[in-house]
Amino acid sequence: MATPSSASDTRLKILLVGASGVLGRAVSAELGQRHDIVAASRTSGVVHVDLNDTASIRRLFERVGKVDAIASAAGHVHFAPLAQMTEEHFLHGLRDKLMGQVNLTVIGREFLNDAGSITLIGGILAEQPIRSGSSASMVNAALEGFAMAAAIELPRGLRINVVSPNVFQESMPGYAPYFRGFEPVPVARAALAYSRSIEGGETGKVYKAF
Repeated sequence: MATPSSASDTRLKILLVGASGVLGRAVSAELGQRHDIVAASRTSGVVHVDLNDTASIRRLFERVGKVDAIASAAGHVHFAPLAQMTEEHFLHGLRDKLMGQVNLTVIGREFLNDAGSITLIGGILAEQPIRSGSSASMVNAALEGFAMAAAIELPRGLRINVVSPNVFQESMPGYAPYFRGFEPVPVARAALAYSRSIEGGETGKVYKAF
């Protein structure tokens, strides 16, 4: 009996933003076995991008050209008790992790081939808040709402999803004080969610890795 073919049999050109981080390296290892990865990060590697700067995002796409998928593993928020949070602390997360990925989507759709996909990074704090995590909860919840809404408007069969992981086992040395009682997951588990988003057919979904 012949083995059925699928969309995942096609070799894709994937732009991976945040490729040098813990999550980015795991996503590259997972998807790089089957696809061509264009690795981009803020400072390391050959291709650079600053998600806080729309001009930098556009220069990135003009340099890379057309792609089949955009995967974001980048974005920063500020962790601090609510009483210590300032407007600038909140704006940091809004500019970087939220609007950085929104702008990556809005600009990137112009450079996606038909039926291409966009995968953003959110997180468990969208629905399971912690002390000192108000900015992360706000940003992650907003990203999920954005993706669900954008999914019904993207043209040409384009898709968008969000990966929402728990804290990573590999990141616990730095994040353990914030995530007491949480069961961390291996970062490779979150990387599998990127595979599901890019190589699958769903849109407007939140893939939970927890």
